[in-house]
Amino acid sequence: MVSGLEEVTLATIALVVVAGLAAGWVDAVVGGGGLIQLPALLLVPGISPVQALATNKMGSIFGTTTSAVTYYRRAHPDLRTALPMAGVALAGSFGGAVLATLLPSSVFKPIIVVALVAVAVFTATKPTVGELTKLRHTGSRHYGTAGGIGLVIGFYDGLIGPGTGSFLIIAMVTLLGYNFLAASAKAKIVNMATNLGALAFFLPNGSLLWGLGLVLGFANMIGGYLGARMAVKQGSKFIRIVFLVVVAALIVKLGHDVWVENIRG
Repeated sequence: MVSGLEEVTLATIALVVVAGLAAGWVDAVVGGGGLIQLPALLLVPGISPVQALATNKMGSIFGTTTSAVTYYRRAHPDLRTALPMAGVALAGSFGGAVLATLLPSSVFKPIIVVALVAVAVFTATKPTVGELTKLRHTGSRHYGTAGGIGLVIGFYDGLIGPGTGSFLIIAMVTLLGYNFLAASAKAKIVNMATNLGALAFFLPNGSLLWGLGLVLGFANMIGGYLGARMAVKQGSKFIRIVFLVVVAALIVKLGHDVWVENIRG
């Protein structure tokens, strides 16, 4: 069993811990912690991209589980919507992870950048969106829409990953009618399932660095707990502001990736 800590310096471990704390906090509020955590893992000497992805998922599942429990205890999200979404998202994430081994993520990144720009413009120009919960659908239509969101975004998380929590939140705000706080609380439960689905694919392949993943997971737990508590305390307006900041960072990161890949191509 490879721990991933055999030849890692204390400075590198400290970097991973700090990245895990920050990523856990960001993920708990609006998602997008992978922007911080994954690049930090890729700095570990000798780590492969697949090992970094698998270890990132392990760390993230600790953080999302902690923040999901914290949200549940303090914000009481509707599990009748969140749990079915999580089940469908888990299956979608596993399928996305399988496809990720067959297709390069560069195929999808330009589409994701365009979608993120549209999301940012929509959220910035409609300040009242997500302030109050006004459900758009009831009954089977509500649950069907929620399941569709879980399947599509779960598949995206397994395939590419960055910004999964942010996409879940904006989809639940715009398509289901939840406020930002309620959407963020449910997103953590669904995101926990998407991490588990992708991890279920990576585990049999021996890609996971257990020691490094546990260190990352512990840091993620602390960050996730603090982030969830702050989000519940500050409410939807605070989450909306952080959401816009994270989406802007995602646009810059993925846009840069697309630009670099086009130059190399």
